[in-house]
Amino acid sequence: MAVIDTTRAYGAPRAGFGAPILKLVAAVQAWNATRATRKALSQLSDRELDDIGLTRADIDNVIG
Repeated sequence: MAVIDTTRAYGAPRAGFGAPILKLVAAVQAWNATRATRKALSQLSDRELDDIGLTRADIDNVIG
């Protein structure tokens, strides 16, 4: 009797065409996380920033 395995897990490509795409996706995800963090911190009031030990001038230093 023949058995077909349909539960095979597919991993990330190790080399070739897929690797640059994965790097691009990772770079876009990192950029988006930085953008979202900068936006969230920028929307805080000066008092809220002071509560977490930051000033407006610190926002870019903390993120970058």
